[in-house]
Amino acid sequence: MKIRRTLATAVVAAVTTPAVLLSVTPALAAAQPAAASQAQLRAAQDKPSIEELEKAAEAAQKAYDDAVAAEKVARATLDAALSDDAPLTVAAEVAEQEAAAAAVAKENADKAVADAKAALAALPETATAEEKAAAEKAVTDAETAAEAAEAAKAAADEKAATARQVAEDARVEAAKAYSVVKQALKDALEAKEAADKALADAKEEAEEGEEDCVFESKLTTVVSGLPSKIVAGSTTDFSLRVTNGTDKTLDEVFPFVYFHATDKSGYNVIDDAFHLQWSTAASPAWKNVEEDGGYAGSVSPLKAGAHADVKLRLKVDAKAPAGDGLAFVAGDYINDDESCGGNDFTEYAFELLAAGSDAGKVDDAKPGKTTPQTPDNKPQGVTSTTPVNSGSLANTGSSSALPQLAAAAGAAVALGAGAVFVVRRRKAGSAA
Repeated sequence: MKIRRTLATAVVAAVTTPAVLLSVTPALAAAQPAAASQAQLRAAQDKPSIEELEKAAEAAQKAYDDAVAAEKVARATLDAALSDDAPLTVAAEVAEQEAAAAAVAKENADKAVADAKAALAALPETATAEEKAAAEKAVTDAETAAEAAEAAKAAADEKAATARQVAEDARVEAAKAYSVVKQALKDALEAKEAADKALADAKEEAEEGEEDCVFESKLTTVVSGLPSKIVAGSTTDFSLRVTNGTDKTLDEVFPFVYFHATDKSGYNVIDDAFHLQWSTAASPAWKNVEEDGGYAGSVSPLKAGAHADVKLRLKVDAKAPAGDGLAFVAGDYINDDESCGGNDFTEYAFELLAAGSDAGKVDDAKPGKTTPQTPDNKPQGVTSTTPVNSGSLANTGSSSALPQLAAAAGAAVALGAGAVFVVRRRKAGSAA
């Protein structure tokens, strides 16, 4: 029962499109219950069957296969157009060679004119009339030949220029055609992946069924040793303690950790730069958190009043830009009787420094709650089946060192803290 598995997607989506996502959070939906109920009813009525989704996935697969074949043809066409052996390219080369030959002929003709004129001027005064007439005719003939050579050169130059342009246009058109086909392939792949995911989700939902998980404020998750400033390219060790403050044993507890950050613009998400591993006394080898849906292992069982510690190791890519971030932590549990639940998100604000920066003396990151609590320890807006949270960075306890996260990160926090309980409807048997 990985009831936190959608948080990473939710946070990133909220940062990129906060207005759209916040419009469908339970907190805002509660303001218009009638409209929300009608929308949910229509969604349920319009929900496709698994058979329909299978047909859609098959169609998407066929469209993708066709797009792959089309891309291969377009690639071959483009390669042929760019090849030195392409007919238009060869024709352009021949035309250029003819133009070069015409230029040489023109130069020779011009030289012949100059030589004829020099010969005429060099005739001695004793030259006969016949000699003078012959020299003058040589000049005239040379000039006529030069004019013809000039015309031939101009024609050859024009032919070469046209051939070059035609060949270049063909290459450009082939590249454009390939770009269109390549984009079609990308779109087909995305459609195929979406169809496959919709089918997989529907099958998983059908297998899991539905069961409400409950909010458990007495299950606590506290981070220790996470610095408030983290330098890109560094490795940071810290720990997470999960405590069962209830009066009953929790059969299996799943500590949840997720790092979210943006660069200084506040809009470019850089979550992929964070790599988190976990280790426990029972399982000392370091394992990647992301390979288990955001969970840092599990504790089985966790008795009433007991706690367990998880070692965490955060590695940040050296090329990650400076920015600001939040570490989300929480705890979920599942019991042998298939009851399940978890606590609210707590976030720890930190500043991400560029690689090579001197962080100086750094205090530990301080916890802040994403959700204001009512006197009865339930999130504001809680109903009997769907706890609803609302909040923003303004009430998380985050310091003023996080201005760049601004409204976008506030939206992520609100969505992550509120909508997580909506996705906590999974059959407990899928926990393994």
